Amino acid sequence: MAAIRHQRVAEQMKKELADIIRTDIKDQRIGFTTVTRVEVSNDLQHAKVYVSVFGDPEQKQVTLSVLQKAAGFIRGEASRRLRMRVTPEMVFVLDESGEYSAHIESVLKNIRGSSLHESRETEE
Repeated sequence: MAAIRHQRVAEQMKKELADIIRTDIKDQRIGFTTVTRVEVSNDLQHAKVYVSVFGDPEQKQVTLSVLQKAAGFIRGEASRRLRMRVTPEMVFVLDESGEYSAHIESVLKNIRGSSLHESRETEE
């Protein structure tokens, strides 16, 4: 039962945090940012917020630092929207899974292309 509550809290936090970042934070240094997932501790005191940022590595680090500095504001807004007795303290983490999966896909395409090229050579 507790696991279901954690999932619901994490999913609702994900939706609200994405909206807060998109609409309420007016810092121009924040790039195109997506909240990919939220992990909440068992006692609901801490949350890891995974964000994906479009841009070069410098832009990603700048966006992450701006989000960390705005964590108090974001927590306050989330508290008002979620109406929880205690809103978790948030730590923002850069989610590299999208880039990693794109890299793996690229490697697989290269492998398929080279194996296709080799099979054509053996047929000739």
